[in-house]
Amino acid sequence: MAYVEASVRRRQLVAAARSALAQEGVARTSLRAVAAEAGVPLGTMQYVFPSKEALLRAVIEDVVDEIVEVLRGTAEVDRGLEHAIRQGLAAFWDQLVSGHVSLQMMQYELTMYALRTAGQEELARWQYERYTAIVAEWFERAAHHAGETCAVPFDRLGRITVAALDGLILQHVCDPDRARSRTDLADVVEMIVRLADVRPAG
Repeated sequence: MAYVEASVRRRQLVAAARSALAQEGVARTSLRAVAAEAGVPLGTMQYVFPSKEALLRAVIEDVVDEIVEVLRGTAEVDRGLEHAIRQGLAAFWDQLVSGHVSLQMMQYELTMYALRTAGQEELARWQYERYTAIVAEWFERAAHHAGETCAVPFDRLGRITVAALDGLILQHVCDPDRARSRTDLADVVEMIVRLADVRPAG
C-alpha cells in the first residue's frame, strides 16, 4: 500500500466514518466497518484511531469544524448583529440542515452515544460548548464590528440560539417539511432578534 501522510489518512478515515455513521448509525458502526468504507486494512484504522471513542471524537470535531467553515464563509458580520443573525441562520439551514437529514441524525446519535457511554459524557458536553461558543463568537464579532450592544450576554444568546435551532432541526428530521421548517425558522430568527434587542453602543 502506498504511503499516505498521517494528516491525509486521518481526514480520509474521518470522512469514511461520517459516511458509515450516516448509513448505519453509531451503534452499528465499528472500526472494521469504517476501515472497509475507507478501503484500508483494519490495522491501519486502529493505528490512527485505537478505539471507537477516539474516532467518534474526531468525527464530532470534524462536524464542528464544518459548522465553523460555513459561518466563516457565508455569515456576513460587517452589517451588524441583526443582519448576522438573519443571514447567518439562513445560510446555516441551507447548507447543513435542509437536505441533510442524515448529517443531523448522526449528530444527535453521537451526542446520545456519548451521554450513555461511561467516561464519554465530557464529549457531549464539549460538543455543545463548542456549538454555543461558535455562535456566540460570531454574534459578538458582528456587534463589535458595527459598534452595537446586545441586551443579553453573547454566551447566553449563543446558548438560546443553539437550543432553538436544535428543537427546530429535530422536528425537521422527524418530518422534513421544508416549507413549514422555513416558516418556523423565520419565527425563531425573529425571537432571537428581539431577545438581542440590538442598539448602538453608547
